[in-house]
Amino acid sequence: MAKSIYVGNLPWAATEDEVRSLFSAYGTVLSVKLVTDRETGRARGFGFVEMDDAAAAAAIEALDNTPFGGRNLRVNEAQPKAPRPPRY
Repeated sequence: MAKSIYVGNLPWAATEDEVRSLFSAYGTVLSVKLVTDRETGRARGFGFVEMDDAAAAAAIEALDNTPFGGRNLRVNEAQPKAPRPPRY
């Protein structure tokens, strides 16, 4: 079963390929999604990596608080998005 991993404090210039290669050392990476701002298209400094359970646990353990591109990564299991009240 696949597990989604939150990756925070990414450098603005990080690419999906760089993040994929970083995580692929711990197992097969199923997908990488870096979040961008809707208005400007600039990176927001975080993203999500999807891996199988065993590989995800190993990657979280190994990569949390490690330097990448001059910043210390925050890596943990992604939590489901909390429901938000209607905006009207």
